[in-house]
Amino acid sequence: MEIQRKHTMHHSTILDAGPDTVWAEVRDPMKVVKIVSGPAVKNVSWTEGGALERVPSRYDFTLAFNDGLVQQEVAGRNEVERSSTYRAVAPTMGILSYAATLRVRPVTDDPDRSYFEWSRELEMADDADPDVVKAILAMMEKQTDSVRDHFASPKK
Repeated sequence: MEIQRKHTMHHSTILDAGPDTVWAEVRDPMKVVKIVSGPAVKNVSWTEGGALERVPSRYDFTLAFNDGLVQQEVAGRNEVERSSTYRAVAPTMGILSYAATLRVRPVTDDPDRSYFEWSRELEMADDADPDVVKAILAMMEKQTDSVRDHFASPKK
């Protein structure tokens, strides 16, 4: 089965938290990886001198299901516009290239809510396993929901 080599995704949702609260967490890729992946990842850490306040800054994590190492870097961050761009620095599991941008914007008429968007582009290798590609895309489809659920108001 031939796979689609290039994928562009854009997901968005409204969060039950103000933009400053959301940005304080999602500007940190260590927190984002844990929010969207939970126990599916391990060994989430800054590498090669990376740190939250340094851009560009490298970080790695390991996928629990296959011990696959994912190497990424924060490539840009805009504190005023509350956006962060990151990219893969090495191919993994059939993904040749990956870049993504997270943005947090205020909801005009509700300061206790925010608009969250996540845009991504990835390119798959010709020999990527189609089942792995499907699993990766399905996982990415659900990650914005994980962010939404993380910031959901407690049920009464």
